[in-house]
Amino acid sequence: MRLGIAVLTIFMLIVGCKEKNQNSNLKEGIWRVELDVMDNQVLPFNLKVNKEVNGIYTMQIINAEEVIVIDEIVIHGDSIILQTPVFEGYLAGTFTDTEIKGQFIKESLDRIVPFTAIYGIEERFDSETKIANKDVSGIWETYFSPDSDEEYVGKGIFLQEDNRVTGTFRTTTGDYRYLDGVMDGDSLKLSAFDGAHAFLFTAKVTDSSMIGIFYSGNHFKEPFVSTRNDGYELPDPDSLTFINEGYDKLAFTFPDSDGNMVSLDDDEYQNKVVIVQLMGTWCPNCLDESNFLVDYLKDNENLKVIGLAFESAKTEEKAFKGIERLKDRTGLSYPILLAQFGSVDKVEAQQKLPMLNHILSYPTTIFIDKKGEVRKIHTGFNGPATGDKFVEFKKNFNQVVTELLNEK
Repeated sequence: MRLGIAVLTIFMLIVGCKEKNQNSNLKEGIWRVELDVMDNQVLPFNLKVNKEVNGIYTMQIINAEEVIVIDEIVIHGDSIILQTPVFEGYLAGTFTDTEIKGQFIKESLDRIVPFTAIYGIEERFDSETKIANKDVSGIWETYFSPDSDEEYVGKGIFLQEDNRVTGTFRTTTGDYRYLDGVMDGDSLKLSAFDGAHAFLFTAKVTDSSMIGIFYSGNHFKEPFVSTRNDGYELPDPDSLTFINEGYDKLAFTFPDSDGNMVSLDDDEYQNKVVIVQLMGTWCPNCLDESNFLVDYLKDNENLKVIGLAFESAKTEEKAFKGIERLKDRTGLSYPILLAQFGSVDKVEAQQKLPMLNHILSYPTTIFIDKKGEVRKIHTGFNGPATGDKFVEFKKNFNQVVTELLNEK
């Protein structure tokens, strides 16, 4: 009920007040936004407010080197809505010139996270000591939910300058985005917010280990442990997903936004190298991969790409709206088919593609040669936040695609 009332109020504001979004006095400059998560913790991120000469606002979410521009802003009186780009999540609340109080809302998942934004605070995290007693720069072998049935591995990659820390955790399914934070004494605090996910990592650090908690919004938390290990590598992402015995090809038929049923058997894909991307419009790693593919296709017109979307949206109509929003915001030109809506459950998704041993990650990238045979399946995506690993991925991707295109 609470979410329904909030959404109805916001809808009325958007419909009735789009022409009145200039009557405001938000201060320009840096704000700190704090989301209320679990265990009385707050998840901060930096927001920069800009006001153009014509009075229209734009804003920037800042996570380390990542800058996310918000240009869909509705203001009426003291009410404000900030629609994050691509993703469905939005911030809605009321404001004065120096404070915004409201909620971060993801309708398809019925999730609401309260937040407060304060003008003029440049520090991402409050620091009690202002001094770092430890330096976490380097590689950390990590286990999330250790010693449980849910355990999975990760690789922490961090750079520390004075007491500021940036970096990310990589896992077999992707990375945890551009993490930004501080080392406060022996306490590590890192966060990231992109409109799809809100991540907070806290940990106690020694010279060789860390013990911490990972929070995702206000709905999930899990412990993690890490040890220094400069030689640590995750399992090979090309070995985790494969074609089951008894199958030799990938096969599917799913609709596009025009209602056309699309298949690899269509003439367009015969004797072509095809990349099939298992993805979702709610998935930041998928967005990173989509942006990469958009750029790659500019110079590689002979390559075909098909996206298969697994959507959390509750209706087919909303799922396709999310797909069209993704295409509009990224300039994505390849078809995105709706493989599943109402759930992003990977077991259910695998039933749509029974020739795969499992679907472990969104995204998963499937390379198909001109004969229609699957030549490689890459699980997860090393995005820009992973630095050298992103460079390595791009090099390997180009090498594989070039070889497939050159085959007779």
